Amino acid sequence: MRQHSKRLGRNVISLGAVSFFTDVASEMMYPLLPVFLASVLGASASFIGVIEGAAESVAALLKLASGWWSDRVKSRKGLVVAGYVLASVVRPFTAATHTASQVLGIRVTDRIGKGIRSTPRDALIAESVDPSIRGRAFGFHAAADNAGAVVGPLIAFGVLYEWHTPLRTVFWLTAIPGALAVLVLWIFVKDIPHATSAGNRPQMLGTDLSSRFWGYLAVVFTFTLGNSTDAFLLLRARQLGVAIALAPVLWALLNFIKSITGTYGGGLSDRIGRKPLIIGGWMVYAAVYLAFGLAHSAWQAWVLFAVYGVFYGMTEGTEKALVVDLVPSQRKGTALGWYNLAIGIGALPASLLFGAIWDSAGAPRAFMFGAAIALAASLGMIFVNVRSGARVEP
Repeated sequence: MRQHSKRLGRNVISLGAVSFFTDVASEMMYPLLPVFLASVLGASASFIGVIEGAAESVAALLKLASGWWSDRVKSRKGLVVAGYVLASVVRPFTAATHTASQVLGIRVTDRIGKGIRSTPRDALIAESVDPSIRGRAFGFHAAADNAGAVVGPLIAFGVLYEWHTPLRTVFWLTAIPGALAVLVLWIFVKDIPHATSAGNRPQMLGTDLSSRFWGYLAVVFTFTLGNSTDAFLLLRARQLGVAIALAPVLWALLNFIKSITGTYGGGLSDRIGRKPLIIGGWMVYAAVYLAFGLAHSAWQAWVLFAVYGVFYGMTEGTEKALVVDLVPSQRKGTALGWYNLAIGIGALPASLLFGAIWDSAGAPRAFMFGAAIALAASLGMIFVNVRSGARVEP
């Protein structure tokens, strides 16, 4: 096994920078997209759910394929580069759309890029650090990603508020940070040689992965069924009285909390175990969704967005670290691919169902449904046989 220092190192820091710039680009657009779809293009809540659910599900299928393939070849970086380039090129063209269906096409293509890059990138992160700091590495990457999601909405807010530019102009400007992300990736990130799984055909189906891994994945999938797109949180905030111009600032607040808690949350899981962090985070999610259903004023939306960020800080890096803990070292990519597939496949029915409940019974009922699913998953996680803490590879 390769020996690592207990520092994060060049690859992890560089990949964090890549994700930072990518999220600056995507989050300049994301908090404005639900409003653009609903008020400019006339899309319903259900169709917004279709867009986000379909995009994430397509990405999830590719995350499994790219993760499996990256286990079979020597280089993971090629897939990572291809995915970031595709997303960075197509994303700004949202500015040229005139129908919700066109947004759907661009959003799906953007997520295809995410599907190609995400799993090989996560496997590369895991291979770039000592196993004893794996949680901190994934937590740092999530924190950098979320820092970009702070800066992006603030840039969008500044452009809209100070320059009074149209939404479409903001979308075109996302090309700049997207190009910076690709440049940093190309220059600073290096491949890490790894043992390949080429020639072992049954491994494509994950037959060599442990029962503990599959049990964990089943509970993650259950949680995902109640974890609809965060676009609905922005729509709910608008219902509660948050002005459209403040939507990017509200989104920045969420991602600021995610960023400042991410590295700590991942590092804490290295010390006390992954399972307590995941259960606690899912219970925070359930409480926040219940409160969103009961909320009645704008100030409550601001408080709930901040608390919601703690859920991400506790779980984003921790969940991925536990995936890697539970599988053989040469199967990191495939296991992370299955994890991403479970989340992505669950995203479509989760968003469709949430949107349908919203349209038929109102937002409070939809949020209460999400809270109930999250609570059920939290209870289920208690009984899953997973190994707490980081598993040091032999």
